[in-house]
Amino acid sequence: MKVIKLTRSNLDKVADALEEGKIVCFPTDTIYGLLVKANDSSAIERLYSIRRPSNRPFLMLIDGTYWLKDLGVIYRPIHERLMNIFNATFIFYKKNTFPLYLTRGRKSLAVRIPPFDSHVYELLEYLKAPVVAPSANPEGQKPATTIKEAMDYFGNSVDLYVDGGVRKGKPSTIVRALYPKGLRLVREGNIPFKKILQAYRELRATFSALPEDALLESSSLDPFDPDLPFPPLR
Repeated sequence: MKVIKLTRSNLDKVADALEEGKIVCFPTDTIYGLLVKANDSSAIERLYSIRRPSNRPFLMLIDGTYWLKDLGVIYRPIHERLMNIFNATFIFYKKNTFPLYLTRGRKSLAVRIPPFDSHVYELLEYLKAPVVAPSANPEGQKPATTIKEAMDYFGNSVDLYVDGGVRKGKPSTIVRALYPKGLRLVREGNIPFKKILQAYRELRATFSALPEDALLESSSLDPFDPDLPFPPLR
């Protein structure tokens, strides 16, 4: 277990730790999160063992909507625009199969783009890969607001703690994107749902004329294959 300060110069150390399959407690743009590379099945299974016994899927942080195609989810241009406007979490249904260690057998994936000026966004750009990022607390308990609280929760089970001071932000708002149109609130957090819904309604006029396309393919459950490959990293 190691503790370092949140600085731009330390981002390479955080990225190296993630590349090595370690669990990192990191101050995101909202609250402290537990980060693991999204294509590291062993690290993710270890994270489930300490963070979420219920086995519900973790949300994923990405550095751009270009990942949506690689992740094989059903989305439209209006969803990309909303993700670039709001750093909320969007749940998309899957178009293709995806590794069971990430989906836990669900038909959907939850993804979010952090603000472009945040340290966690810089980390994603440095890493060139998505990360899973549940809040830093055991399931059912309140999120840690300081590194000390996170260390009290997880101790040596987390490999690296990055101290970004007190974090008392709200968890991200979670919205389910219903194809071909519609949004459904799952959890209200850092962004009022009414703001997202208003923007969605204003954008619909722009995108409603676009033709239907192959993204209408139906989703299916993942086969029980923990070795299903992750989409190629860029």
